[in-house]
Amino acid sequence: MTQMLAPEAVTPVDATRRRLLLVVMCAGYFLVLLDVTIVNVALPRIGAGLGAGVTGLQWVVDGYAIALASLMLAGGAVGDIYGHRRVVLSGLAVFGAASLGCALAPVTGALIGCRVVQGAGAALMLPGTLAVIADTFPGGGERARAIGVWAAIGGAALPAGPLVGGALTQAVGWRAVFFVNLPVIVPALVLAGRLIPRRDARGPGRLDRAGTALGAATLALTTFAIIGAGHAGAAVAVAAAGVPAVGAGVAFVRVERAAEHPMFPIALLRRRDFTAANAVAMMMNLATLGLLFLLTLYLQDVRGESAWDAGVALLPLFAPLSVIAPRAGRLTARIGPRGPMTAGLVISAAGVALLTASGRHSGYAVLAPALLLWGAGIGLLTPAVVAAAVGAVPGARSGLASAVNNTARQAGGAIGIAAFGALAGPPAGAGFLAGFHLAAVIAAGLFCGAAVVAAVLIPQPAG
Repeated sequence: MTQMLAPEAVTPVDATRRRLLLVVMCAGYFLVLLDVTIVNVALPRIGAGLGAGVTGLQWVVDGYAIALASLMLAGGAVGDIYGHRRVVLSGLAVFGAASLGCALAPVTGALIGCRVVQGAGAALMLPGTLAVIADTFPGGGERARAIGVWAAIGGAALPAGPLVGGALTQAVGWRAVFFVNLPVIVPALVLAGRLIPRRDARGPGRLDRAGTALGAATLALTTFAIIGAGHAGAAVAVAAAGVPAVGAGVAFVRVERAAEHPMFPIALLRRRDFTAANAVAMMMNLATLGLLFLLTLYLQDVRGESAWDAGVALLPLFAPLSVIAPRAGRLTARIGPRGPMTAGLVISAAGVALLTASGRHSGYAVLAPALLLWGAGIGLLTPAVVAAAVGAVPGARSGLASAVNNTARQAGGAIGIAAFGALAGPPAGAGFLAGFHLAAVIAAGLFCGAAVVAAVLIPQPAG
C-alpha cells in the first residue's frame, strides 16, 4: 500500500497575515490567467508583426499550455515533498524572466520557445499557490471560501486581460502585453518570500524522478499528438508523438505502481469523486478555451473590430467570474460542490449554444446574452470543481490534487484550441463561421455531458 506523506508542520499564521498571503497567492494565479487572455486578444497583431499564420498562433498559445500541462504534476509533487515556498518563488522568477523573453522575441520561433518557458514557470507556481491556500485555511468551509476568493481574483484576470491587452496592443504594440507582467511579478516575488511560512521536512517522502520524467513525457507527447492531428501531415504527427506517448504512459503506470513513494499514487484514480472532478475540469477548459480562441478571431478578423473593441466585447463573458466565484465558493462551503458544478455546467451549455446565432454582420445584442450565460456558468463552476478535487484527497497531498486538477484543465484547453482551430480553419476562409457554430454545438454537448458526470459521481456531503 502506498504510504502517504505526513502533514507538514507549518508556522502558525495570524488572521491579517493569512489574508495578505491569500492575496499574494491569488496574484500568482492572476498572472497565469492574465497571460492567457492578454495573448488571445493580441494574436492578430502578433501574426501581423511576426508573419505568423493560424498554426503559428495556435502554438503561441499551445506551447505555453503544453509546458504547463505536462510539468504541473511535477511542480505539485516537488512542492509536496520539499515545501511549496521554494517552488512558488522559483516559478514566479522563471515566469518573469520568460515574460521578458517573450516581449523581446524577434521571430515566431523565439516567441513560442519563451512561451514554453513561461509555461514551465507557471507549472511550478500554480499548484503551489493553491496548496499554500489549502494549508493556510485547513478547515473545510474556510478552505472552500478561500478557494472562492482565489477563483475570483484569478477570474479578474480574464476581464482585465482583454481590456488591458487591447489597450496596450492598440496604443503600444503586442510586446507590451508581456512587459506588463513584470510590475506584478516583482512585488509578488518579494511578498511571497516574506509571507509563505517555512516548512519542516516532509518525513520519508522523496522525489520520484522516474515517475516525474515519465509523467511529463506522457502528458507532453499526448497533447502534442492531439494538436498535431489538426494540422497538415496529421497522420505523421500523431504517429510520431502518439506511439511514444502510449509507451511512456504504460511505463509511467508500471513505475508508479512499483515505487515506494510515487509522484502520483495510481490508487487515486479509483476515487470516483477525484476522477470525476478532474474529468469535468478538463471538459470545462476544452470547451471554454477552444471557443475563446475562435471567438477572438471572429471578433477581430470576421467582424473587423479593433483589439480594444474586442476586449470590451468579451467583458460579459469574463466579468461574471469575478462577481460570482466568491459567492460560489461560499455556496460550495455550505452545500458541497455537486450542486454548483451541475448548475454551472448547464448554464454554460445554454450560453455557448446561443453563439450559433452569431453571424458576420449580426448585432452585439446576439452575442451579449450568450457571453453572460457562459460566464455566469463558469463563475459558478470553477471554485466548486477545484474544491471537489482538493477535498477528495488527504491534506498532505493538496499540492498533488491542485496539480492534477490544473493539469486536466490546461491539457483540456490545449486540446480545445487545437481541435476547434482545426475545425474552423483560417478566419478568412469561407467555412470559418460554420466551423465556429459547430464548435459551439460541440462545446454545449461537452458541458451537458460534464453535468451528468457531476450529478452522478460527485458526492453530496453528509448532513
